[in-house]
Amino acid sequence: MTGKAPASAGLYEEYLVTLAIGGDREAADRLARRFQPRLLRTARRMLADSELAMSVVQEAWVSILRGLPRLREPASFAPFAFGVLRRRCVDAIRKVQRRRAVFDEGAEAAGGSAGRPDDAIAIKQAFAGLPPDQRLAAHLFFVEGLTLAEIAQVQGVPIGTAKSRLFHARQKLKAALAPFKGEVP
Repeated sequence: MTGKAPASAGLYEEYLVTLAIGGDREAADRLARRFQPRLLRTARRMLADSELAMSVVQEAWVSILRGLPRLREPASFAPFAFGVLRRRCVDAIRKVQRRRAVFDEGAEAAGGSAGRPDDAIAIKQAFAGLPPDQRLAAHLFFVEGLTLAEIAQVQGVPIGTAKSRLFHARQKLKAALAPFKGEVP
């Protein structure tokens, strides 16, 4: 799943963005159908809750479509959309944290896992162990295929910071997954 989409896919998305900015509802619907799985996958990774992720993606689409007229460069739609999604996910995380503080007084039980997880579970756990900024950078790079410049734009940081986050995420993922590959971290 790594790597950039073919150039023709990017051009088609730019075309859809341009039409959507001009008020074409069908183009906006097609754009949403193309990006919905990517945004949902990212939200699930950030929130670790499928239902909440679906809700947050819906909210993000409202903001994305409202913000489209302010998008100056149709080619930057993906970083724009992922940036909106990131802000919505952060808001959702804050809400959940406030609810937990009010209702549980922060008492959370930690569950262990029995047995050796398969690769998909190990990767999911390794990603979950990353700090949020590194997790998002790694997801956008490895899963969504965004460039460092696009990741920096999504996260609102300089390219060097995005590069550093990705580097540290790679190191932590490698260390976390080493036991499953029989390697020494």
